[in-house]
Amino acid sequence: MNKKAFIFDLDGVIVDTAKYHFLAWKKIAKALDINFTPEHNELLKGVSRVRSLDIILELGNIQAFQEDKDQWLIQKNEDYLSYLVDMNESEILPGVFKILQLLKEKNQGIALGSASKNARPILEKTGILSYFDVIVDGNDVTNAKPDPEVFLKAAQLLNIDQKNAIVFEDSVAGIQAANIAGMISVGIGEETILHEADYIFKDFTEINTAFIEKLIN
Repeated sequence: MNKKAFIFDLDGVIVDTAKYHFLAWKKIAKALDINFTPEHNELLKGVSRVRSLDIILELGNIQAFQEDKDQWLIQKNEDYLSYLVDMNESEILPGVFKILQLLKEKNQGIALGSASKNARPILEKTGILSYFDVIVDGNDVTNAKPDPEVFLKAAQLLNIDQKNAIVFEDSVAGIQAANIAGMISVGIGEETILHEADYIFKDFTEINTAFIEKLIN
C-alpha cells in the first residue's frame, strides 16, 4: 500500500481563524490611528506575528520603540486568544472533515504544518486533534514560510520521504514552501493568487475521493 504524507496548513485551510487575526490586528491599528482594511489583512497571510506588526506600522508610517512593539504583540495575541475561547466544530471549513475521514480510512499519514503557535488548542476545540498523527507548529520551527522547514519536519516525523508529501495551503508563501521542498502543492483559495500551486480548489467541497486516490497512487 502507498503511504503518503498529507500535510495541512491551519488558518484558512482547516479553520477560518483569519477573521480573528484581522479583528485583533484591527484593534491594535485603531489604537494607533491606522486604517486597517481586509485588503491590508491579505498582506499578513502566512506572515509571522512580528513581521505583521511591522507591516501595520509601515502602513501608518509609524516608528516605534521595541518595548512598545513587544507590548502590542502581547496585546494582539491576548485579543486573538479571547476570540478562540468559543470555537467549536462549526468553525471547521466546509469539506475538510470528509477529507480527513477519508485519509484516516485509507491509513495515510496526516500532519499539520502551521506557523500558528495556537494550533493544538484550536484542533482540540474543533474536535479533530485525534486525526493528526503529527503536529508541527510555530513552537517547533525557526524559519517562516516560504522556507520549507515546517513541511520537511512534518514529513520527517511521519517517516515519509518528502517527495511523497502533499501540502494543502491557502497562502502564496505556503505554496512556495511546498514547491521548494519538492512536495505536491494543493492551493485552497483563489486561482489568481495561488497560481504557483500544482492543483487549485476554491475549497475542500471541490475535492472528491477520486482526486485523493490519485494522490495516494
